[in-house]
Amino acid sequence: MIPNCPNLNCPTASNPSPTLESIVRNGFFYRSSDSREVQRFRCKICGREFSRATFNPCYRQKKRRINYSLNELLASGISQRRAARVLLVDRKTIVRRFHFLAEQARRRQSRWLDGLPKHSIEAIQFDDLETAEHTKCKPLSVALVVEPHRRKVLNFKVSRMPARGLLAKRARKKYGYRPDERKQGWNNILDELKEHLSPKVEVKSDENPHYVGIIKHHFPEATHIQIKGGRGAVTGQGELKKLKYDPIFSLNHTCAMFRANVNRLFRRTWCVSKTVRGLEDHLAIYVDYHNRVLTKNLCLSAGKGAN
Repeated sequence: MIPNCPNLNCPTASNPSPTLESIVRNGFFYRSSDSREVQRFRCKICGREFSRATFNPCYRQKKRRINYSLNELLASGISQRRAARVLLVDRKTIVRRFHFLAEQARRRQSRWLDGLPKHSIEAIQFDDLETAEHTKCKPLSVALVVEPHRRKVLNFKVSRMPARGLLAKRARKKYGYRPDERKQGWNNILDELKEHLSPKVEVKSDENPHYVGIIKHHFPEATHIQIKGGRGAVTGQGELKKLKYDPIFSLNHTCAMFRANVNRLFRRTWCVSKTVRGLEDHLAIYVDYHNRVLTKNLCLSAGKGAN
């Protein structure tokens, strides 16, 4: 297939099916970053030379070999520093590629959602996962929406929130007032999913009293079922419940997988999120990997959380 000319001012740039009369093959070049020969082209109209690599998202990357491995490592509990050590590259290369992979993951997730039939999802599970940025005095809330039958993560939002309990007074003294942005995050996540969810969607969540009004506002015809929380199956880990049957098992299991596979969410770790953007990028990489790889072959009746 002959590609279009990348010169936007060239008449062939908008041609849906360019031919060899306007675009001609112009040899090959050897790409050392992945040991491949890449086809070159030349536009006979404007004289622009280009190749198949020109249209690739990895265009001009010198170490594209590490992209696949780095994506696997970041979604498997490995920190950026350790990934640089494993892949034998500089930490600055990892940081740049980290943001690149996050953007590619967001695009794949968006295309996957757009490919779903409109208003086709009839059941979701909704809750928050808590973490922090830089210090426990600056907590963050990660709102998650999970499709229970296949355990797919439909969307997530990271919101700032004030410290609570014994840390509240110390946090206000050291860092000042911290706004609670959770309500805005809940509204945004449901608003973005409105075209994919059925108007009569069944929503299961815990007994957070704030969820009732939010869900009623976005989905007046929805059935909202609130589940009483239970004791954690393992001390200090509240995601998986010590119950014979957990009505929101898919959500709790997914949150536990977040804790197990994103190193900055480990319960006992020295890896922390320095910025909200860093957490959002890491979660975007993991959500894409979770949906494409970890739950790829999960059937509709999988596990306890199928109903």
